[in-house]
Amino acid sequence: MNIRQYLTFGDSKLFREETEGEFLPDDGTENEVINLYPHMRYQTMEGFGGAFTDAAGFVFSKMSNEQQDELLRMYFSPEQMNYRMVRIPIDSCDFSTHMYTADDDKEDTEFLNFSFQDVEAYLLPLLDRAEAYCKRKLPIMLSPWSPPAYMKTNHNRKEGGNLKKEYYSLWARYLCRYIKEYTDRGYHIQRLSIQNEPKAVQPWDSCVYSAGDEQTFIRDFLVPEMKKNNLSHIELFIWDHNKERAFERACDVMSDQTKELVAGVAFHWYSGDHFDALSLILEKFPDKKLILSESCLEFSRFGKDDQTVNAGRLAHDMIGNLNHGMSGFYDWNILLDEKGGPNHTGNYCDAPFLYHGETKKLEERFVLRYYWHFTHFIQPGAVRIAATCYTSFLDVTAWENPDHSIAVIILNRSSSDLPYVLRISGRLVKFTAKASSIITAVIKE
Repeated sequence: MNIRQYLTFGDSKLFREETEGEFLPDDGTENEVINLYPHMRYQTMEGFGGAFTDAAGFVFSKMSNEQQDELLRMYFSPEQMNYRMVRIPIDSCDFSTHMYTADDDKEDTEFLNFSFQDVEAYLLPLLDRAEAYCKRKLPIMLSPWSPPAYMKTNHNRKEGGNLKKEYYSLWARYLCRYIKEYTDRGYHIQRLSIQNEPKAVQPWDSCVYSAGDEQTFIRDFLVPEMKKNNLSHIELFIWDHNKERAFERACDVMSDQTKELVAGVAFHWYSGDHFDALSLILEKFPDKKLILSESCLEFSRFGKDDQTVNAGRLAHDMIGNLNHGMSGFYDWNILLDEKGGPNHTGNYCDAPFLYHGETKKLEERFVLRYYWHFTHFIQPGAVRIAATCYTSFLDVTAWENPDHSIAVIILNRSSSDLPYVLRISGRLVKFTAKASSIITAVIKE
């Protein structure tokens, strides 16, 4: 059994190190131990991905061919991030160059004027380039931010509002029409969430659903319409919002036969850890998937220059979610401009890549290299194994890959170097986790 350690750490600048170690027989060490138990097995990892938004596509269109290739290679090459899937908004979201719908004509109930003009401008060229690079179709998760304004109680795509009861049927048909537009063009729609952030009243595209609304819409309108359109193979995900209310939402929506119609629960990170909420969902609904559908750092909440701290925040959330049952992950925008946009309401956020329009520079943010530790080393089909750690100052997750290698990811967000003894199957090896660092230890026979 051999081990190789990949280390990323930094303060104002990233550093990388690689070291090798030799396992020795367990000498009875009790202190500073991280234990691994490969026989204790949990969820299987589906894969990692990110969001293609109108904003990301717009910025991508401004870059040189060489920069576009660099970005695609980093995200989709198996030698780098190995992204496997993408999330795309239905119609506009806050990260769009403008608000738009494919059909906002109240009288057009047959969608004769349905148009993908806005999707064709920036989204599809980015998607086509990514699929050409991968030489395969990328599974797509679609998520709506708002129905057309005329379908809502507030007559506005923005500021929340509810879907009017009399439009439940037409909105279900609209979603199916949207899916079929993608599939008729040869794209692969894998899953659909019912509503992005259904509890949030936002100054951008948003719509509020109660649990009862979501349940009724799924059971009585969306699923029957999907059956009519031969779309029953597409997975449906509820909630698509923060973790602090994810458990009760799951219980309320899946309280009747709706349970059998739902593939899982999608969640976001913005309201804090709440990792135990994920465990509760799996305890009550063990056959459902847990997918993180959106994660990023808002510049209104987190300093743009605090890259090490911010990357550590997202890595901490990633490890906590993985250790409590997450089986798929979508980062938010794969690319933004130097301001963290464009965003039609000024809700600027960080992204793994920022493109500076004036200098024509493509900037890698620290979070890219932190996320690399997860997306590169946890292979699709990997199974999480049990791990215990001696200190709360280290976050640890461990996975056995299909090739039987074991990837152990260790995050040290503290300001001190911390020693650790990695122990597995009667053998151990000693290392140090440098301050403000993330490490992946790869164990092979």
